[in-house]
Amino acid sequence: MPHSGVEDKPTWQSVPLKIRLQTEAILGQRVVRAARIWGGYSPTPTFRLALAGGKRAFFKGIYGATNDFATKAFKNELRSYEALSPLAGKWIPGFFGSFQIDDWHVMLLEDLGPKSVPPWTTGKTRQVSSQLGDFHLETGNITFPGWIQPLRERTPEFGWPRVFEDSRGFETIAAVAGDRRREAAAWLEKAYPLFSSFSANIEARPETPVLLHGDIRSDNLRLVNGHLKLFDWPYVSWGAAEYDLVEFAQSVTVEGGPLPEKVVSWYAEHYPVDPEILTAYISWFGAFFANLFWQDEISGLPRLRKFQRDQLRVLLYWLCRRVDMPGPDWL
Repeated sequence: MPHSGVEDKPTWQSVPLKIRLQTEAILGQRVVRAARIWGGYSPTPTFRLALAGGKRAFFKGIYGATNDFATKAFKNELRSYEALSPLAGKWIPGFFGSFQIDDWHVMLLEDLGPKSVPPWTTGKTRQVSSQLGDFHLETGNITFPGWIQPLRERTPEFGWPRVFEDSRGFETIAAVAGDRRREAAAWLEKAYPLFSSFSANIEARPETPVLLHGDIRSDNLRLVNGHLKLFDWPYVSWGAAEYDLVEFAQSVTVEGGPLPEKVVSWYAEHYPVDPEILTAYISWFGAFFANLFWQDEISGLPRLRKFQRDQLRVLLYWLCRRVDMPGPDWL
């Protein structure tokens, strides 16, 4: 991936010597090569490490200059690996350990190799979609650790009424349409009651709870010898599988892959999809990104708002196809 315009990440040589030495002590071998990993939406220091004995590992850390967003995500993710390894080890990278020195906090994981996607070919999309269904099927039967919260405790935080309020009656959202802002405002005002009804009281809907990753997209998955592995776990929860499915399906389309409907059809061959809950989460995620993409950039995350806008566009078109209404051409 080109390095211009992406997050500012330190080189391996700029990582303090004591951190590099402790990394080698835990892994039991000397690091002979450390390649920075680009492509995420966080400035967190990440490296693929090649070791003298042929072993490989993945280094992820935070330090004094890391922003609050990434620091919180790191700590949540570390707790997830420590707890989930015995419960869902088939689906996550091996956990080699963690340590803290000075203002650095580091986790060491199995290196799953370079990105598997994109491009989202038909074959790979079907493979990942199907195995995601298997993941939800298998993890619906485990006892979740007490600290893992149910999804329904945080889904009410976003909804179309909040979007309407925070965007001053859709004014700030319509403004991104430039000369077509009046058209955008009219479209949003017409769609608002219907979209709101889809995701209203979403937290009260019946569900068969499964383990939820909470951020499934190409940066956070690998196909290793044909088997799906998921990493980056700061948003783990339990709840309706459709939550993970909607978030994943729209991201595939954003990155040039098949339409979300194809993703859902392949997933549904392995795990049953509730159409009503699926629509509810398409609407909910639409509200989520509608409330974020127009806001100020977050320090250290220069590409995030554009990505959120692309996600919103895919979600709204997907929702419109389900209810047979014109899509948001102004977006």
